[in-house]
Amino acid sequence: METLRVALLQSDIIPDNPAANLAALEQLLDAQFGACANELSPDLIVLPEVFTTGFHPRARQHAETADGPVSRWLMRQAERYQAAITGSVVYTPSASDAKAHGARHTNRLLWASPNQPLKHYDKRHLFRMAGEHERYQAGLERTIINVSGWRVLVQVCYDLRFPVFSRNRDDYDIALYVANWPAGRHDHWRTLLKARAIENQAYVIGVNRVGQDAYDQSYAGGSVVFSPEGAVLIDAADIPGVVTTPLSAQALNAYRERFPAHLDADGFTLVID
Repeated sequence: METLRVALLQSDIIPDNPAANLAALEQLLDAQFGACANELSPDLIVLPEVFTTGFHPRARQHAETADGPVSRWLMRQAERYQAAITGSVVYTPSASDAKAHGARHTNRLLWASPNQPLKHYDKRHLFRMAGEHERYQAGLERTIINVSGWRVLVQVCYDLRFPVFSRNRDDYDIALYVANWPAGRHDHWRTLLKARAIENQAYVIGVNRVGQDAYDQSYAGGSVVFSPEGAVLIDAADIPGVVTTPLSAQALNAYRERFPAHLDADGFTLVID
């Protein structure tokens, strides 16, 4: 496991226009890293939650399908920059998914890596205060994905409020949260991300959007990376664009050896139903 270079894309999301959002994200990537992989390219690129639609009354009309346009776009970017790239979309279940887990849409984090099959995680905790639990199917699995030897726990927005689900059982090095987290609860965003880093002795990446959605909800960005000790490594503030930072495996391992609080953690069983 070597140093991992991560890029956080903090974007506004144009309501109800997936094609325009993909074009804008591609332009941001091209402006930051050039049109193809080079020495500046990151190892991991992180996009916000529902990055093609935002939360919009017609978002489900643009739902992604297996091998749909967003999946293909992600795979193209992964190949172009020779990097993993991830973010969440509104997703239509396949026939097998619908039979096993229900016919409703999911808020699905998609993860593309060069020359590998697409991976995914379905948002477990659905934001009932906005009725998300009535329109979407909750995920049933806790998901950890490997990138360059790093183990990454992937989560979506409201999952951040549930520490048992994200408790590190010596099975991940990074916890990653993609979000549409409103400006009115920005302090919660920062506080919870920092807490997840400290209590799990892991890097924490949080990527949020900026701008205003179709419901006149404002978003203040605040995409950030915290170290395992809770220090801010990079902070995008409220500015649209791309920020990058390296994550040091040596620093992570040294801190865990110097302060091995994880050895005194309580055992528990996580029940997902």
